[in-house]
Amino acid sequence: MFESLHKRIQETLVERRTRRARLVTKDGRCNIEYGNIMYSKHFAFLADFWTTFVEIRWRFVLLTFIASFTLSWFIFGLLWYWIARSNGDLEWQNPTKDHVPCLDNVMGLTTAFLYSLETQTTIGYGGRALTAVCPGAVALLIIQSLVGAIINCFMCGVILSKISLPKKRAKTIRFSEMAVICPKGNSLCLSIRVANLRKTLMIGSQLYGKLLRTTSTPDGETIIMDQMNIDFMVDAGKDNLFFVCPLTLHHIIDKSSPFFDMAVDTLHKQEFELVVFLDGTAESTSSSCQVRTSFIPQEIMWGYNFLPIISRSKEGKYRVDFSNFSRVVPVATAHCAYCFHNIKGHHHHSINGQDNQSFEVIDISDPSNVTKL
Repeated sequence: MFESLHKRIQETLVERRTRRARLVTKDGRCNIEYGNIMYSKHFAFLADFWTTFVEIRWRFVLLTFIASFTLSWFIFGLLWYWIARSNGDLEWQNPTKDHVPCLDNVMGLTTAFLYSLETQTTIGYGGRALTAVCPGAVALLIIQSLVGAIINCFMCGVILSKISLPKKRAKTIRFSEMAVICPKGNSLCLSIRVANLRKTLMIGSQLYGKLLRTTSTPDGETIIMDQMNIDFMVDAGKDNLFFVCPLTLHHIIDKSSPFFDMAVDTLHKQEFELVVFLDGTAESTSSSCQVRTSFIPQEIMWGYNFLPIISRSKEGKYRVDFSNFSRVVPVATAHCAYCFHNIKGHHHHSINGQDNQSFEVIDISDPSNVTKL
C-alpha cells in the first residue's frame, strides 16, 4: 500500500515538474528570464522610456503617477517659498504694513506648498494669488503651468495605452485545454479548438504553430529549444479566417509531420512543447494582437474528437454551446500514424484512446449530450 502511494506521489511530482518546464504558459505568457545583462544595456530601456512605462506593472504606474504630481507640487512649492522669502513676504520676516508682496497670503512653507498645488491643478480657492510685483514669479508660474500640462498628458497617455493594450483583446480568445488526435476524412489530424468570445471579428486572422524540443546534431551539438514549423488549417483554409464562431484547427500528420513517428503508447513519453499562435487585427480598435498557448504531450489525447458546439435555433439563429467546448468523445483511431497510412484496415482501427483525467469525456449514446451542426 505504501509503495503504491509513494509511486503515485513520485509520478505526480514528475508531472508537475514537466508542466512547469514549459516555455509558454496556457495563457500565453513566456516562461523565460534574462541573466548577465551588462549594466550599460539597462540604459536602453530608459532611452525607450515610453515603451518601458507602458509595459511596467500597474503598481509602478500608480506609484509614478502619485510621485510625479507630489514631487512637482513640492519642488515648485520650495521655489515659491524662495521667491516669497527673497521679497520679504514671510510672516517671520515681519513685513511692514505698506509692503507689497509677490504672493498674497503665502507666509510659510505650508502655504507655499498649497499655492503650488492650487496653481498646478488650477483649483484657485481665491485666498492666495500672484501679484505683478515680481517678474520672476510670473516666469515661474508659466513654467509650472507647462510642466503640469506635460505631466498630465504623459500620465493620461500611459494609462490610456495600458488600458487599450492589444493583449487585453487576447483575453477574449480561448483555446481548448487539450488537443486531440483522430481521423479527419482520409487524414490523421491533430486538432485544437479556438473560440472568439466577442461578437466583433478578428480581421485577417492567421494560425500557425511551433514545435519546441531539444535535438542533437550529427556533430554531437545539443540544440535546446529547437523550433519546427507546424501548419494548421481549418476546412476553409488557413489564411483570412472568418472567425465569427469557434473553429477547429487541424494539423495533418503525414510523413513530413514531426508527429508521424509517434504512437498512442509513446506520445506521453516524448519531450516537446507545441506552441500555437493566432495573429489578427481587432475590428473595433484596428489594433494587431497575438494570442498564444501551448500543449505538452500530457495535454494531447490520442483517439478522441471534439463534440460539435454549433446548432441552429427554431428562430433561425446560430447558437454556440460553450458547455461542449472542451468535451470529447472516443473515436476509432489507428494506434500510430504509420499504421494509419501504410497498413490496410487501420484507418478505422478501434481503440479506447489515451485518456487524461483532467479532460471531460462523455458518452454520445445519450442524444441529449450531442449538439447538432
